Amino acid sequence: MTYKAEQAILDFYTYPPIGGDDWRYTFQTAQVRVLEMQMLTRTALLDIANAESFAQAADLLSATEYALPPGTKNNEDMENLLLARRKAVRQFFADSILDKPLVHLFRTRDDFANLRLALRRALTEKPVATDYSDNGNVPPELFEQVFEQESEFGSAKLPDYLHQAADEATLAYYQQKDIRQIDYAIDKHQAEYNLKKAQQLKNVFLLGLFRIQIDLTNIRTMFRLKFTQPLTGAGFTESELRNVFLNGGFIALERLLHALDLGYESIPPLFFVTPYYRVVEAGAAYLSSEKSFLKVEQQCDEFLTGFLKSAIQITAGPQPLIAYLLMKENEIRTVRLILTAKKNSLDTKLILDRIS
Repeated sequence: MTYKAEQAILDFYTYPPIGGDDWRYTFQTAQVRVLEMQMLTRTALLDIANAESFAQAADLLSATEYALPPGTKNNEDMENLLLARRKAVRQFFADSILDKPLVHLFRTRDDFANLRLALRRALTEKPVATDYSDNGNVPPELFEQVFEQESEFGSAKLPDYLHQAADEATLAYYQQKDIRQIDYAIDKHQAEYNLKKAQQLKNVFLLGLFRIQIDLTNIRTMFRLKFTQPLTGAGFTESELRNVFLNGGFIALERLLHALDLGYESIPPLFFVTPYYRVVEAGAAYLSSEKSFLKVEQQCDEFLTGFLKSAIQITAGPQPLIAYLLMKENEIRTVRLILTAKKNSLDTKLILDRIS
């Protein structure tokens, strides 16, 4: 595999542009600023992570919106509460956004997730969880129909963006009978769909967001390939390697492919001229020493959160609402992660490595 020097120059240092103000959103932005002040602080999350037990961690949440009902501190109660909080923030977003195509766009996240589940069940003929999300644009019953028919996916009358993804994922799976190909195909189609919609909506913030998400996904993929395939080419051709990376990010694929040929200590300098140097440096060091992806995931979350927080510059606009939705969802995932880890008596150091 040869490496070609990347010539593209980014027109930003850390985060891409976020766009200008939209004064139609003056009231909604003010609402979000109040809600942001009610989010859990970093200190609060660290205190919960350092709790000695699940019960103590749950007690620390008793004065927050994540308080469990008295006397009920089991996994099912916890999960139901967190799902309710997520549904509430998504409903707030849907009610507050004036440009309804944005609501549709963010609901497609659940559509693609449901399609992934339906295809895994139908193509592999193996029992998979049936808990389809009801937060998408497409009713869960339609995905049940896809699974039950086990025939032409078009007969389920899926929207075009899902029908095309289903066709591509099905073809990719049968070419190698590799279930990972379903994920690669759907991820690629979803990334392309997001970029296309952001361009159609002429939304600078969304375009930057989706390109960052593509880069962070590719960085995760690069590290996972590096860890599972220490010798590049062991089981993958360059064409196949390119196929698992997503197009459309700020990082050229050549840089990611070249990283697969290097030792962990040599990967960070390759990303020195990109905004992701810290992400790669911390992730590579931890993966090399601990054989774990915890720090890669933590650094990716931190970078994305940093971009979302840059929406503070906006006085009025949809950007703060989008940022609040994603940061709140991340907070809910973090609470779930900590409580689940405490429930299973995981080492506190591992929890802290993942969230800080």
